[in-house]
Amino acid sequence: MANYMIRLAIMVLATFFLHSEVVESQQHRYDREYPHIGYSSETPTDRVQKLGQLLATQKDILQFENENGYLKSILSELNISTNSQTLVFSKTSINARLITPGTPRAIYFSDDVYVGWVQGSESLEIAATDPDLGMVFYTLAQEKTDKPQIKRQNFLCLECHDTYGLTGGGVPRLLMGSGTTDEYGRSASHEGWRLTDHQTPLEQRWGGWYVTGEHNNQAHLGNSIITTSGSRILAQDNINKIGALDGLIGDNRHLAETSDIIALMLLEHQIHIQNLLIRLQWEASNNLDLELLDQKILSASEKLLEGMFMVGEAQIMGPLSGDPQFQKDFETKGPYDRKMRSLRQLNLETRLFQYPFSYMIYSTTFEALPKPLRHHLFGRIWEVLIGLDRSKSFEHLSSADRSAILEILRSTKSDFRDWQKTRMKQSSPNDS
Repeated sequence: MANYMIRLAIMVLATFFLHSEVVESQQHRYDREYPHIGYSSETPTDRVQKLGQLLATQKDILQFENENGYLKSILSELNISTNSQTLVFSKTSINARLITPGTPRAIYFSDDVYVGWVQGSESLEIAATDPDLGMVFYTLAQEKTDKPQIKRQNFLCLECHDTYGLTGGGVPRLLMGSGTTDEYGRSASHEGWRLTDHQTPLEQRWGGWYVTGEHNNQAHLGNSIITTSGSRILAQDNINKIGALDGLIGDNRHLAETSDIIALMLLEHQIHIQNLLIRLQWEASNNLDLELLDQKILSASEKLLEGMFMVGEAQIMGPLSGDPQFQKDFETKGPYDRKMRSLRQLNLETRLFQYPFSYMIYSTTFEALPKPLRHHLFGRIWEVLIGLDRSKSFEHLSSADRSAILEILRSTKSDFRDWQKTRMKQSSPNDS
């Protein structure tokens, strides 16, 4: 029973979605336990909601195409690159009947929006990060009409994305995981799926996903399809040689020929940090006096801090390389400091980021945290970077790492810089 419940929680593996509306009379448990959020009752303000409002008053914003429906058009409107494409062929979605290794599910993403497309599905699946509500789920019907509608989905999606009582704790979130898969897209192991993040060794990542790019023969579970007889469709020594998916996917209608290894790593990191941010935000909503942070908030803050500093990151036995255009698009978003350094710069030799601290500090979710909580996090970041926190968790940071991250934050994040100026005025010379 326990294994069944865990697999139910992870059945959407990478993320999100549904393709029909469900009416549910019972109030969600988190709506009772986090009443200040008003998740089900409040109107979102995220980019997808705004696009939906625009569609209600203006025509010809979205263009329908026979092969992919509204996919290209909505990616363009939401400023999501087709180069961000990752492909999952595990039957771990509401569209399980449509997903096979020959017809994988595509996921496209930016910093705050995710779009899922399954060949033959009735709907596009969309998830957006709302600054107040956290992760919000939508669908867009794949049928040509003069008035396409983006519809918010509050119930069926959350049967998996809430994951109350398992590992989610009653806060809507995204999921990304890994597990061996057979030629029909079904689980090929009794061990089931595991959620993955930056701490997961590469040899345990991306089961049920396609992976393109080079990884210096470092083992992973991507591209691994186990037949009913136990043999592999792709031999382990050929997995590293896949530059594009041409020939592996039948009747290919996907927008790119890649499921980029760098995009997968960034998707993994981003989902992990967003989940931690949203959990922290929800815990803060229940605290009436944020000047006195309770233990739940302090604990959630430390988990976020460790995630942002990439504590326990599994070592990369590089070099890794993927789609150069995707990497360029990602890195050039910046922001950059005066020395042209950015938290988006990638290392890919021994670790993911050149400067091991998450670019998600610029996200709308972080910015939406209450001021006392943001200042608490700034204080902890400061303690780590100037060496006041000497715990083993942050031993992976060299003095050069600490100095560079501090300088980048001072230059590119104005509220951190303002906080630091106030902090310096109040601190003793020994603290600076």
